[in-house]
Amino acid sequence: MNFLRTLKSFLLLDMLQGFGITLRQLFAKKYTLLYPFEATPISPRFRGEHALRRYPNGEERCIACKLCEAVCPAQAITIEAEPRPDGSRRTTRYDIDMVKCIYCGLCEEACPVDAIVEGPNMEFAAEDRKSLLYTKTKLLENGDKLEPTLAERLKRDAPYR
Repeated sequence: MNFLRTLKSFLLLDMLQGFGITLRQLFAKKYTLLYPFEATPISPRFRGEHALRRYPNGEERCIACKLCEAVCPAQAITIEAEPRPDGSRRTTRYDIDMVKCIYCGLCEEACPVDAIVEGPNMEFAAEDRKSLLYTKTKLLENGDKLEPTLAERLKRDAPYR
């Protein structure tokens, strides 16, 4: 009998302690973000949506060396190239399958002319898989849209490369 009374008092004490913790946490500062309404802090070295960059004169940077295609562990990059009349090579097809991509950043590190980069955009969800196959035109549009941000990011990252 004495044992049951002791057990009940311990259970009651545990319940009161648990209730006290609940009340304290109810009025404590929240650590979560209301995502669509509050911006998530992003690291300057964040790797998100891919983009192809251009030179200041408007010419695309990619020289079709295919290093990014060779280094990609997920084999998400497909490049086809042909020579130009002036003897240089340029890409005719540059596709990235974003479903396969693991965002490792090796393509960006392998590129000798900083043509392919991963930008700060992390909000590029899609309804179907076809829209996640980024063609050369889509990648160049991303690069044109994000160029000031990308150039600043690459400049800050240069000492670590």
